[in-house]
Amino acid sequence: MLEITNLSIHFNRYDRRMRQVRTETLHDVHLSIAAGEIVAVVGSSGSGKSLLAHAILGILPSNAQVTGGIQFKGESLTPERQKRIRGTEISLIPQSVQYLDPLMRVGEQVQQSVRQGDPVELQRKAFDKYNLADYVAKWFPFQLSGGMSRKVLVSTATVSGAKLLIADEPTPGLDVVAMKETLDRFRKLAEGGCAVMLITHDIEAAITVADKIAVLYAGTVVEIAHRSDFAGDGEMLRHPYSKALWRALPSQQFTAIPGSQPLPQALPKGCVFAPRCSSATKECEESPPELRKVRNGEVRCSHAT
Repeated sequence: MLEITNLSIHFNRYDRRMRQVRTETLHDVHLSIAAGEIVAVVGSSGSGKSLLAHAILGILPSNAQVTGGIQFKGESLTPERQKRIRGTEISLIPQSVQYLDPLMRVGEQVQQSVRQGDPVELQRKAFDKYNLADYVAKWFPFQLSGGMSRKVLVSTATVSGAKLLIADEPTPGLDVVAMKETLDRFRKLAEGGCAVMLITHDIEAAITVADKIAVLYAGTVVEIAHRSDFAGDGEMLRHPYSKALWRALPSQQFTAIPGSQPLPQALPKGCVFAPRCSSATKECEESPPELRKVRNGEVRCSHAT
């Protein structure tokens, strides 16, 4: 359904001395999602998760330059095609509730996303699934709680009939029951033939529903693993950062590693994780590793076995 190859994103800006600066925020990203599959994209803040979603949808700011390829249903996703199918064949559940129109009743906003069927009936069914009362449809966004706003955003995307659904942090603000219902809904959409990209900080929630986990670090996909690899001490994982991310969870070892994720304008020459990796060698510092297949997964690490 979706195939991303060699995707890089650069931003042109001017510094305080009015000199033009070119900053690469995503580099050499490879990722694919099949129909019926959920792929979770995880990583810390600033790793490029939302930028990846916006690149697929074609909603990056004007100073962004995109290189590489994005294919949807086997055809190149050009800017013209992105504009044509955005909201119909590809739908976004945005991270910010500010995407809701403050001047329109939320029921009408959900109804506008319906492409086939009775808009009012589909909106009612969606609200019922997420335990939103009928009268909420007449409310404006400012009357909603944070959790209710996210339920409306999820409803807007799921009634659209899109074949590729990109959910950018859809669960913050939801209680445990609502979060499970939302993730189960994604699973049902996938079982119905949709491809779902789930962008999240919550690895533990992701592995309950995703088929694969793509780990993003400093704008690079460092590993793509099956969800079953996130278990035990992380011994089935291939990349040092994936293991560190897993072991840092409170339910695991709650272990931190020294250092921090580098800023886009200060990336190291070689492997982006090398400055924080206890296994880094001279080779790691000199050139970035290629994404390669290891043990039924993919990893960007020269030493992974």
